[in-house]
Amino acid sequence: MFSSNSSKMFFFFILINSTLIAISSNSWFGCWIGLEINLLSFIPLITNSNNLLATEASLKYFLTQSIASINFLFSILLKMILLKNFEMIFFLSIMINSSMLMKMGSAPFHFWFPNIVEGLSWLNNFILMTWQKITPMIILSYYFNKNFILIIIIMNVIVGALGGLNQTSLRKLMAFSSINNLGWMFSAIMIAENLWLFYLLTYSFMISIMFFFFYFLNMFYINQLFINNLTPMIKINLLINFLSLGGLPPFIGFFPKWIIINFLIMNNMYMLTFIMIMMSLIVLFFYIRIIYSTFMFNYIKIKWLKIFIKNNNFLFINIFSFFSITGMIISTLFFL
Repeated sequence: MFSSNSSKMFFFFILINSTLIAISSNSWFGCWIGLEINLLSFIPLITNSNNLLATEASLKYFLTQSIASINFLFSILLKMILLKNFEMIFFLSIMINSSMLMKMGSAPFHFWFPNIVEGLSWLNNFILMTWQKITPMIILSYYFNKNFILIIIIMNVIVGALGGLNQTSLRKLMAFSSINNLGWMFSAIMIAENLWLFYLLTYSFMISIMFFFFYFLNMFYINQLFINNLTPMIKINLLINFLSLGGLPPFIGFFPKWIIINFLIMNNMYMLTFIMIMMSLIVLFFYIRIIYSTFMFNYIKIKWLKIFIKNNNFLFINIFSFFSITGMIISTLFFL
């Protein structure tokens, strides 16, 4: 029998390979096989016999992904049968797009996403919010319907912004933040695949710092940020990374959004740009609200309790936070 860690590593290796199979395939059927292997390798990673929430999340994830896969396979077969019928192309593109949107947890197929995120660990959430977006996004870019995607972008940024307003769970908050960022990713992939890749890498970098923080501090709810007597350095790091994730200049999180806004304005998409910026302000509002409370609240009862992070881990987080501040300043030099 495999040990728990070695089996997890084995499935993680298959997860990486399945994405590469799907994105390098030259047929729709190959893409579908890649997605199926991806699904079957991710479920053992998130299943935990000691945690009922994780087991429930893995079952929900399997059901939603299976429905999306069936829809995708049906669309492929329909496409092969009705290849010469041009009237069906619009319908088929929407079907393929919808199945990929369901795979990613994008609005309006997002209802499973926050529930599943709530049952997973921070590491599994990081994989779900970054790596698991790659395959559906690239398949979507092969065959997207522009008008349909524009509606989806608006839905994503609105749902992501308004859904996160009344959340007390940090995991659900990050889930709605991910939905909001999906809207920006769709805009990026409509412009160029390289821009989408840059946005995904920047977003992955930002949430990796946040998830490391929450993992080391063992935090799952917003009130833990107030109750636990965090050191000032930890609070400053949280401030930097929350503001970067919200897309506030001069942090690195603003840089890809800035490029996307430039391209949208160049293409006369003023209304879309306005909606996206306004919704980003709402996201920034609930981040600032958390940070403000973390800085201002001070529980006298537990003054003796100080939360520290191991030195080597904290040094790593400090370096990443430094990149969040200086990354934007360095990158703007290229535009001068």
